[in-house]
Amino acid sequence: MPSSIAERQLRIALLIDADNAPAEKIDEILTELSTLGEINVRRAYGNWTKSGLTSWQNRLLEFAILPIQQFDYSKRKNATDMAMTVDAMDLLYNDRPDAFGIVSSDADFTPLVMHLRSKGAAVYGFGAQQTPKPFVNACSRFLYLESLVSEVDVIAATEAAAATESVSAQEKAVPTTAPAAAAAPAAPTEQRLRIPGPQLRQDTRLMTLLRFAVEASQDESGWARVGAVGQQIGNKTSFDSRNYGYASLTKLLAATQAFELRDEGTSRVSVRDKRAARASDVPGA
Repeated sequence: MPSSIAERQLRIALLIDADNAPAEKIDEILTELSTLGEINVRRAYGNWTKSGLTSWQNRLLEFAILPIQQFDYSKRKNATDMAMTVDAMDLLYNDRPDAFGIVSSDADFTPLVMHLRSKGAAVYGFGAQQTPKPFVNACSRFLYLESLVSEVDVIAATEAAAATESVSAQEKAVPTTAPAAAAAPAAPTEQRLRIPGPQLRQDTRLMTLLRFAVEASQDESGWARVGAVGQQIGNKTSFDSRNYGYASLTKLLAATQAFELRDEGTSRVSVRDKRAARASDVPGA
């Protein structure tokens, strides 16, 4: 029998605020959580008598998600939030999952998330870009739904890139008087969300977070393993490089152009602050 969490899969309870979550993103959410452990509990909460939740019907059946009916007891009061909170507390003390997935963009769940984490459970949040920061920061890790890209989006991006190359080749081959070729399809959300390096460097909070994490993890020569940097950041606040449009922390660090990288593409990839590197090169420093 496994003697510790590290020797077995994490048991994850997924609770979905269907009133505040798009059904079309559930596949990507489940894919993300499945890389962390086994999703033993899958529940979606809402007033299923409302037409606004019909898009969830097929998704509930497809992914074996249990719908929890919650009537609106009064206007302008969200009974769904209360039902999710009650169930989360019941799961915490009776079933004792190792982690929770909370899908919502509602900051009212912030106290719940803080309590779950104080009792030793990790909380992985999923919500829209406009999710209030208190909820985002309370989670162990929070992913914006706009940054989650499906296989369909990846295929679309590949096809769009191929179409663009084809159009460019045709434009070069025809006379300049020829009519303009049709515009290529728009790139998927992930490409539109990618924040360029200059804009990253203007984000004072991000750059301070990255530099402090590198400094806290560095060795005597100023180099820090990227894995250790990521762990340092994760212990401090909710963070995921994909929220900035980059698939990994290494790619985000490289995009800022504020850090040196070595051993890229290996498990030994390390990072060093360029400012610290310049200071160490100064005689007598």
